[in-house]
Amino acid sequence: MTSTRARLAPWLGLVLALVLVGLAFGLPRWLEWEVASRAPRNASDLEVPPLHGLWHPQLLGPGTVPALLLALLGWRYGPGLAERLPWRRLLLASYAAGLAWLLALALVDGTSGLTRVLGNDYEYLPTAREVDDVGALLRGYVDRIPYAHEDNWPTHVAGHPPGALLFFVLLVRVGLGGDLAAALVVVALAATTALAVLTTLRALDAEDVARRAAPFLVLTPAAVFMAVSADALFAAVAAWGLAALALAATAPRRAALVAWSLLAGLLLGYGSLMSYGLPLLGVVALAVLLAARSWWPLPLAAGTALAVVLGFAAAGFAWWEAYPVLSERYWDGIAADRPASYWMWANLGALLVCAGPLLGAGLAYAAAGARRLTRPAVLLVAAAAVAVAAADLSRMSKAETERIWLLFVPWLTVSLALLPPAWRRWGLGLQVAGALVVQHLLYTSW
Repeated sequence: MTSTRARLAPWLGLVLALVLVGLAFGLPRWLEWEVASRAPRNASDLEVPPLHGLWHPQLLGPGTVPALLLALLGWRYGPGLAERLPWRRLLLASYAAGLAWLLALALVDGTSGLTRVLGNDYEYLPTAREVDDVGALLRGYVDRIPYAHEDNWPTHVAGHPPGALLFFVLLVRVGLGGDLAAALVVVALAATTALAVLTTLRALDAEDVARRAAPFLVLTPAAVFMAVSADALFAAVAAWGLAALALAATAPRRAALVAWSLLAGLLLGYGSLMSYGLPLLGVVALAVLLAARSWWPLPLAAGTALAVVLGFAAAGFAWWEAYPVLSERYWDGIAADRPASYWMWANLGALLVCAGPLLGAGLAYAAAGARRLTRPAVLLVAAAAVAVAAADLSRMSKAETERIWLLFVPWLTVSLALLPPAWRRWGLGLQVAGALVVQHLLYTSW
């Protein structure tokens, strides 16, 4: 990469990102476009497309001071510690800091910042409390997706395979079915996502990139949405499935290869039964194997994932039968009122809010210097970008994508570790500032 190209690429990416975000927020208001950003319909001057949230400034809350302290300390000391700490201590510190960041941001709104989403009637938890027969649930799952069914599923239950609902059924059965208890479980698991990405990078012989990426993965703006969304749980399951695949592909012994491959298949197979969008991460899975230069885990992992899906089909839920029915419900609802002329590009504005504006710089720099930068990292970033493009072009991801993109954001965030050192230092500050601004100015819904 020439020095001029290296200097210009991140600036161009950052400027384009900021312009895209500005247009995504501004055009619906300036031109009085009705883009139907919220479901259920609740037209209001407080709506803030391309997000599902509302304008709701709150300059001080219980979590404000802890969040500010974490942001300041993380910006000042995070990169240095990530370079110096022994690997296991780095993972432990990353988990502790990430968990604290998630909780502090959510608690800006008090405990309701954790509970208001999971306890919502459109979410999984209220339905999970009513389940007393899992077999009957699976056998009748597809029938209850359409609006025409007199007892159709709530929005999020209908919009996902039953794996998501069954997770919350399990929490209810073990006594963790209260709004706050379930929320804390989701947050605790969501905070492991960064560790999974770090583990993947190290397994692929990119520990230096992992260490540079750690502060960005921990202090991610996506934490605003992760702490209060079940989609963060899906992202964690998927991330650990990909980490297991990377460990399988680089395992020194056959027994370890088999064990890690089976675990990867179980996690990715069950993950595809939590979110219809998760199979798109198959592109990232292929990138993992390509980066490792090993295809040996593929038959075992793919076979195990398929066995999980077929097992659910035998129990009554066939993924391939459910998805077309879901598509019909999707287009029978508010999706039909959401103009593709706006959402096809505004979705990417929501992605930049979720992942942080520095993502534009990271992607541009990675694209410009792909041949000179660390190969495994570039492959993971490129694969995640392809998956996002596929989801966006499917038109099944119109609006509400700030939570849907959580599956892909951790892998895109790796691009920030590829930026030059000067960019990473002030860029981390930009990222945490973006998270604090979104959390304090918007009611984010997730």
